[in-house]
Amino acid sequence: MAKKIIILGGIGNGSVIAAAIVDANRRGNREWEFMGYLNDRIEAGGNIESWTVLGKLADWEHFAGKDCYFINTIYRIDGQQQRIDLFESLNIPGDKLATFIHPLSYIAPNARLGPGTVLMPFAAVSASSVLGQGCLVMVGATVLHNTIIGNYCHLAAQCCVGANTSIAEGVHIGLNASTRENLSIGKNSTLGMGSVLTKDMGENEIWAGNPARFLRTAK
Repeated sequence: MAKKIIILGGIGNGSVIAAAIVDANRRGNREWEFMGYLNDRIEAGGNIESWTVLGKLADWEHFAGKDCYFINTIYRIDGQQQRIDLFESLNIPGDKLATFIHPLSYIAPNARLGPGTVLMPFAAVSASSVLGQGCLVMVGATVLHNTIIGNYCHLAAQCCVGANTSIAEGVHIGLNASTRENLSIGKNSTLGMGSVLTKDMGENEIWAGNPARFLRTAK
């Protein structure tokens, strides 16, 4: 019997991941069943793209007792640490976080995904790479071999992370951005969409361009 997923969030990362879970079911993958959202801005009983808002974020314990599991999608570029702190304040245990791997994605046999991590269609995680808790690897994103990615990272659609890269917690890699191999990216930093990173990034930095250059410090 399929295990039940509730998504923390709404339109954006939450709604596209919900659609991917439904698509996986249509393709015969019945490991997970999407149940609805927890959202602090929309009252329980409301709808997000035809799916029900089941309650507030703090209501997760009620649903955990009903054998539900959770995916957190409430991330942002500036203020990422606040969003991480919000999620961690809920104290959802790792064994109640759903690791969703869409059947059209690829993960190497010796790669590892932390609890709550999502692999969307056509995403790829190569040999000996490790992703932490709560990472979102969106459609067509690629993680090359021997890369270590911390908790709560967001790899946007079509981005490519080079081999032997070290990415700290809370990093955002933008749409269609690329990183050279053997780089390090500091905590809560952002690489803008379409950028090509050829140098290390420090903590809380925002870079963009080709080649990518430092723009400012994240708020």
